[in-house]
Amino acid sequence: MNLASQAGDDQSDLLFVNFNQDCTSLAVGKKSGYKLFSLSSVEKLDQIYENACEDICIVERLFSSSLVAIVSLSSPRKLKVCHFKKGTEICNYSYSNSILAVKLNRQRLIVCLEESLYIHNIRDMKVLHTIRDTPPNPHGLCALSINNDNSYLAYPGSNQIGEVQIFDTINLRAVTMIPAHDNPLAAIAFNAQGTKIATASEKGTVIRVFSVPDGQKLFEFRRGMKRCVHIYALAFSSDSTYLCASSNTETVHIFKLETQKETSGRAQEEQSSWSGFMGQALNISKNYLPGAVSDMFNQWRAFAVCKLPSQGLKNVCAIASIQKIPRLLVASQDGYLYIYNLDPNEGGECTLLRQHSLDGRITEGGMVSEPPGSAVDRPLIQASNPISYAGSVRRPDSGSDSTPPRGHTDSQPFQEFEGGATGHDVGNAGAGLQALRLDDDNEFPPMTHKVE
Repeated sequence: MNLASQAGDDQSDLLFVNFNQDCTSLAVGKKSGYKLFSLSSVEKLDQIYENACEDICIVERLFSSSLVAIVSLSSPRKLKVCHFKKGTEICNYSYSNSILAVKLNRQRLIVCLEESLYIHNIRDMKVLHTIRDTPPNPHGLCALSINNDNSYLAYPGSNQIGEVQIFDTINLRAVTMIPAHDNPLAAIAFNAQGTKIATASEKGTVIRVFSVPDGQKLFEFRRGMKRCVHIYALAFSSDSTYLCASSNTETVHIFKLETQKETSGRAQEEQSSWSGFMGQALNISKNYLPGAVSDMFNQWRAFAVCKLPSQGLKNVCAIASIQKIPRLLVASQDGYLYIYNLDPNEGGECTLLRQHSLDGRITEGGMVSEPPGSAVDRPLIQASNPISYAGSVRRPDSGSDSTPPRGHTDSQPFQEFEGGATGHDVGNAGAGLQALRLDDDNEFPPMTHKVE
């Protein structure tokens, strides 16, 4: 989630925050480098790595491996792929326009520009396919499934209505188009299995879940009646039982993906109660109501909610299993990670268990230095409204350091490999990689071969 605050936000040093693919770690991009944290404990936030380099506006880690993809605010057209434990740069690519998002799984690396998407083979970083002339996507909205059996890419099919394009990045073919909403998309997310996709529009009141790849609508949830709510993030739990949604309000909603059979079973247990009787009456009466009103009765409400200490701040949410207990995690523009309880049986309002500082700051006492690995609790702070990096980044001038060489076109990003060699083809850089074990999080793609 891009949290860049180029307009003078003095409250926080953060430019980017995101969870890795299985929510076992958190990546933080700052004006002075980036950090990686482990999410193995509620009580403390262990810092895995810190690099005090340039202003990092995108940093994506491949599961729990040492492979990270980073983009800096000063060179927004250049992608660097690094091995952070060895402190080496594996390769870098320069693109024709600013990079708005990067997505990783064990098979593919996706680079999203405003009007194109590049699909790389993560084993050797070759460009396999380019999706050109996509509808304007100024926020870099896209999602990549992480299941080893499929590798679907989702992106907006229109900037006028909420169409979702699903693309198979393994077989390099379009799969389907899902007409998800009447308004343009604001958020999309796959479940861990790559069999479901959640969507929200710019209107922000209804969240829908569709099956993949056929695009059948499975669930429809109502976040609220309030208009002009911007959904910042959607995230499934690892078992696809829950779906959380965060927005520019102070409330994070958690929905339970129950089948009609499960819902009916619970309703039968409540039949003897007054609420159960009223529910049955409403269920019968909806058959005689206008379609729009009937649809509202079919939309399920939140199973659980949590209240953030402030609103209007950009954030990213996730449901993670920490020490085998489900927790709701929210990383916010204010520089904190909030950890909430989640009662899997009763739902209701989640209580705040812990908050951890992500940038080593104290609000009233000014900046403080903390030893590496520390993440002590801090008072809550209020930051000014953030500005999205993807929505506000300026295209570099022709004289920028990240300008591709003459003759470069959108069809092939310019690339450099460790050792200073440059070229438009990886050549033999990917040779001998058949034994690579990308399912082993201790492994990483050994792409440090020089291009002759």
